[in-house]
Amino acid sequence: MTENPFLSPSELPYQLPPFAAVATEHYLPAFEQGMAEQLKAVDAIAGNGEEPTFANTVVALERSGLGTLKRVALVFFNKLSSDTDDDLNAIESEISPKLAAHADKILLNAALFARIEALWEQRDKLGLDEQDERLLERYRTEFVRGGAALDADGKERLSAINTELAELASKFNQQILTDINDAAVHVTDRAELDGLGEDQIGAAAAAAKERGLDGWLITQSNFSRHPLLEDLKDRGLRERLYKATIGRGAGNAETLLRMVRLRAEKARLLGFEHFAAYIAADQTAGNAGIIGERLAGLAEASVRNARREAAELQEVIDADGDGFQLAAWDWSFYAKQVRQAKYGFDAEALKPYLELDRVLVDGVFYAAEQEFGLTFEERKDLAGYHPEATVWEVFDSGEPLGLFVGDFFTRDSKKGGAWMNPLVVQSDLTGDRPVVVNNLNVVKPSEGQPALVTVDNVTTLFHEFGHALHGLLSACRYPKTSMTSTPRDFVEYPSQVNEMWEDWPEVTANYMRHYETGEPAPAELIAQWKAAGKFGEGFASTEYLGAALLDQAWHRLTPEDVPDGGDDPHAVVEAFERKALEDAGIYLPEIAPRYRSGYFAHISIGYAAGYYSYIWSEILDADTVEWFKENGGLTRENGDHFRATLLSKGGSIDPMESYRRFRGRDAEIEPLLERRGLK
Repeated sequence: MTENPFLSPSELPYQLPPFAAVATEHYLPAFEQGMAEQLKAVDAIAGNGEEPTFANTVVALERSGLGTLKRVALVFFNKLSSDTDDDLNAIESEISPKLAAHADKILLNAALFARIEALWEQRDKLGLDEQDERLLERYRTEFVRGGAALDADGKERLSAINTELAELASKFNQQILTDINDAAVHVTDRAELDGLGEDQIGAAAAAAKERGLDGWLITQSNFSRHPLLEDLKDRGLRERLYKATIGRGAGNAETLLRMVRLRAEKARLLGFEHFAAYIAADQTAGNAGIIGERLAGLAEASVRNARREAAELQEVIDADGDGFQLAAWDWSFYAKQVRQAKYGFDAEALKPYLELDRVLVDGVFYAAEQEFGLTFEERKDLAGYHPEATVWEVFDSGEPLGLFVGDFFTRDSKKGGAWMNPLVVQSDLTGDRPVVVNNLNVVKPSEGQPALVTVDNVTTLFHEFGHALHGLLSACRYPKTSMTSTPRDFVEYPSQVNEMWEDWPEVTANYMRHYETGEPAPAELIAQWKAAGKFGEGFASTEYLGAALLDQAWHRLTPEDVPDGGDDPHAVVEAFERKALEDAGIYLPEIAPRYRSGYFAHISIGYAAGYYSYIWSEILDADTVEWFKENGGLTRENGDHFRATLLSKGGSIDPMESYRRFRGRDAEIEPLLERRGLK
């Protein structure tokens, strides 16, 4: 145990975890010791004979979880997402329910809650500033929502539910990764790959070789729409790939039904009609009814636009004389043709100007320098948790600020999608400075080839770096309210705003350069790309809203309403899914929800009943983009205002108050409707 690297703070710059010293056998002992340390501290707080004060109760509670447990948890759960294996999965299965039970021992501690409640009742007399009061409010809310006010039987049942939900979430996520790997499509006839670029074919050959297969292997993404569907000319292969993609999740059906039933029971136990109501009550939206009304209103216009787009695609099919009706596996392929015909834009023509390192350094980093004065220096002397994870030191107008870790390529050990994680949480209380990591799933090129990325990859890179900026620019006192610790329906907002710079003229001129010659992308090609970006909003909105409404449908069930899986839980889940989409008026056979129920990872990692948050945050995002345009765009003055009033605040004050301080008013929805063609 004396050699366990998690038992003391890292001595590396910015307390970057000493990944080279971490071994699998370190995790469980560190978790166990960390939990024991925190419970000892919590017992001391709860049993303190002195009258409760903000310092001896709230700040002491805040400090209680910042040692061994915090260090090991941040590293372990990032590693689990980014580079897992059977041993780590086994540890997750063992530790997740223990962590849930550990949290309940704190939240259900009656003596501790009594001290917090006493402080809450006299908060106006304590002389707290807004960060102090926010921390007190968050703890009090967390305890109430965690069941602190329940009777003994209620507490016991809630704890059992939380423990089982943790076990189920672990099982659900591990199955998703298994399904992603198992659903890869093996191709043995190169002719079937007609339409793909040489870089895409090379990547497929490399993927096959890595698994010991001949030919080519098309690996899966996390979404229902596979990115290669727009390029593959072979309709049979498109159908195989699409059906393999949306056919995932059968192994998760029983787990999903059990999770939904337990969440419904938990919500009722805590006094809510259903789990969606429980979640909404602690979000900026406020209540589930408002969320439902907003989603329903957007769905109608989205489907109308999608049907219009489908008619255009069918016209192309008919004109070609192919004599078939548009199917889901055809949409992307023919949408690309319509986009080219309407706007002259071919995404493949742009790819030579989108080399990953250049997009990152001369695009993403460059925009951050222009907006906030940040600069980035690669630290080859600092090791990440995987050989493909690169570390940069971040400077703020020349002064050291933190570290950024980038891990961009897909691999079998990495879950699908893209995300940001903190490795060290910024806090004035502890003096810790931020260390954040961005993960993407860019297809790795074959050896010796450049990493040319898609426009979607570029958008994702800017998006995830928006989360990173939210962490790096945090200037908060307490870890609990620092960085991205905001409501789920606010946390996506800064990341969506950062997507704005992807096609900002000054930024594109800097990063869109040919990977061989360095020549800038032709102005005509960039103009076509921007114009074509307005095409397909019907599909995009319908795809997203399908998933958001499906998430709401599952989590608006009472315990009695949750269907029984019977002999075929997968069929039960599929039947519920179709009916839910039909009832919401958003069922279109040609457009699957962005995620179907069995591989909807968001609903097992904290977004359950909260997937609506992307569109909710986009209201703020679209209104913010208008503000930047009205005030001169990409300038330090604008960036400094955005940083000072909002990004630096994290969750240390009410997020909507942050927004009002930034914008001078509440957000208006019209910019979003205009952007998505929903007016």
